[in-house]
Amino acid sequence: MTSRRRILPGQPYPLGATWDGNGVNFALFSAHAEKVELCLFDRRGLREVERISLPEYTDEVWHGYLPDCRPGQLYGYRVHGPYDPNEGHRFNPHKLLLDPYAKALAGGFEWSDTHFGFKPGTPKLDLIADRRDNARFMPKCRVLDTAFTWGNDRRPNVPWPETIVYEAHVRGQTIKHPGVVNGMRGTFLGLTQPGVIDHLRRLGVTTLQLLPIHAMIDEKHLADRGLRNYWGYNSIGFFAADPRYYSASPHGDFKTMVSRLHDVGIEVILDVVYNHTAEGNHLGPTLSFRGIDNLSYYRLGPDGKRWYENYSGCGNTLNLAHPRVLQMVMDSLRYWADEMHVDGFRFDLAASLVRGKGGFDHSSAFLDAVRQDPGLSRLKMIAEPWDLGGDGYRVGRFPPGWSEWNGRYRDTVRRFWTGEGGVIGDLASRLTGSFDIFGWGGRRPWASLNFVTCHDGFTLKDLVSYERKHNEANLEGNKDGTDANYAWNCGHEGPSPYPEVRELRARQSRNLLATLLLSQGVPMLLAGDEMGRSQRGNNNAYCQDNEIGWVDWSEVDEDLLAFVQSLIALRKAHPVFRRPRFFEGRRLPGSPLKDIVWITPEGREMGHGDWTTPFARSLGFVLGGESCAVDNLTGREEMDDTFLVLLNAYHEAVPYVLPPPSLGRSWELVLDTFDPAGRQAGTHWAAGITYPLGQRSLAVLRRSGALRGVPRDESSGPSGVPRDESSGPSGVPRDGNKEGDKE
Repeated sequence: MTSRRRILPGQPYPLGATWDGNGVNFALFSAHAEKVELCLFDRRGLREVERISLPEYTDEVWHGYLPDCRPGQLYGYRVHGPYDPNEGHRFNPHKLLLDPYAKALAGGFEWSDTHFGFKPGTPKLDLIADRRDNARFMPKCRVLDTAFTWGNDRRPNVPWPETIVYEAHVRGQTIKHPGVVNGMRGTFLGLTQPGVIDHLRRLGVTTLQLLPIHAMIDEKHLADRGLRNYWGYNSIGFFAADPRYYSASPHGDFKTMVSRLHDVGIEVILDVVYNHTAEGNHLGPTLSFRGIDNLSYYRLGPDGKRWYENYSGCGNTLNLAHPRVLQMVMDSLRYWADEMHVDGFRFDLAASLVRGKGGFDHSSAFLDAVRQDPGLSRLKMIAEPWDLGGDGYRVGRFPPGWSEWNGRYRDTVRRFWTGEGGVIGDLASRLTGSFDIFGWGGRRPWASLNFVTCHDGFTLKDLVSYERKHNEANLEGNKDGTDANYAWNCGHEGPSPYPEVRELRARQSRNLLATLLLSQGVPMLLAGDEMGRSQRGNNNAYCQDNEIGWVDWSEVDEDLLAFVQSLIALRKAHPVFRRPRFFEGRRLPGSPLKDIVWITPEGREMGHGDWTTPFARSLGFVLGGESCAVDNLTGREEMDDTFLVLLNAYHEAVPYVLPPPSLGRSWELVLDTFDPAGRQAGTHWAAGITYPLGQRSLAVLRRSGALRGVPRDESSGPSGVPRDESSGPSGVPRDGNKEGDKE
């Protein structure tokens, strides 16, 4: 096939297909290719109408300019070069390839053996190139005009201490919502509908974190079983949104969604997957990066260039040590930040992005690039701080400026509320922002992104209803998903006919939510947990694009929803629950009150022996509100009420003697999870008398009356727990609980 039109040299920058108002510049990086052909397709993407060799090669970039090309043009590439897997080269011009910088895709992907650069099933596996053409089964790249009228769009710029994250799936959140019209269900525009936005506003969350929306591929083993990669952690393009989320426009729909959410003060964060691609291991398909320059894009194994390093568990790992691959990731981040106005990113398996030859690299090029970028460095950057490598669990080791998913918070809170003994020391650290993990380099409590549930694992309702995973619908023999759930079914596996079991589950749900939303750090809610959503015991619903994975708006636990709304309102109203600095455990300046005091059921301050009691399953603490924050502009201290928080995971009630009169004359009950209707809320309890803290319950009381002095304890550590030689960095005695994340 020969070209019928004239192509000009064009420019090597920017990479991708760029419409300048007169024509389109095409630029593709490949350090080892011998020739690159631009393939143009008809409007339906079914017929290749022209094949043009890019005429110029500058600084390892192939480029050319088509003066009569327009937005909407569909295209792909064929890249020529050696097919020699043992040397890391997998060029095959018979395979149509997606542009890594494509900003929109057209058409669907259909699995076919022609996608493989070799003939599957042959004795030599991937060593012999396949000559079949795969174009008819591939989506096509679309030239895009990115013009959009943003109007007065402004980032909400929610301060970290005030942030409340809501993790949701575009499709799952909107597909069954009664207020979303049929044409918008499951799409970006579905998230713009008043009913969806009103729910987020009434709930009180500040930040919507979306599961991956980048262009993705359903793995072959899923397609063969009639399933799909619902979560989307299988990216094939980092600039294009997946077509399954469009309603009308490949980019306009997304921008409209961001603009509408910004209008009501809600931020948008994208979950991004730069650790691997959908091309899998050495026996995977050739769809883009592998056929463009395999040796540059991927980390190839020390045992030979035929193999891939696999820190993602998905067959390959992108090579961010290569400057052009790092450039692609940074260009992608800037595109979504500058062009699409997103407010931050959550990085899947972020430890993979910062690996050097010796493992985790604190001074990696990626971390340095983000740190110095004048735009990205001001956005919210959240790491999932682990990968599947042997040294991949790195919670607390990302640099200042980052927030991190705190897997230890999740596990400790779950273990405590299942009734496990001996974890109160670790729990105290988690409740106070995990100073022992994040208390270095000037980091603040918001470095800890706290969660009890997330997309990966049980929902909240299932966490209190199942002890074992029930992943049969995934068709993997129930072997997928973690077995380390730290879950308790409250006496009956699955849906229960027993009222006492259902009541206990409801209380345990309230306990877990109250713990999360009243902890220091940044709380994250899983979409639907506030309404009692279940996945029927499936703790790995990554392939369940159906009722298992969707939010069911027809079955809303209104009582639970109201409880969560009240908790968020309480957190927002009282800065003592979202302090910008770690506790010191010492007397507040100009006040007789400590910032935090840990108390025993007898009402006295806890000592070392109380922390090391192996059977302890209750914990109480007083949060001093006399000075919980400082305005950085005025220097004025922000004052708040003083609160008493009591947690009891025993199967029996634990009476707590309310702190002595030196802390105040009386205490007003704010909430008690044993009293879901709040009938006792607002009642006053005199200091020094016993509060009947019910079995497996949490209570919050607010101090009433004038303060009298609390002696300063110079021996206290940063969380107010007395120091001794066995104490950890937060002053909480070590209990050996250093388990790695079970992801």
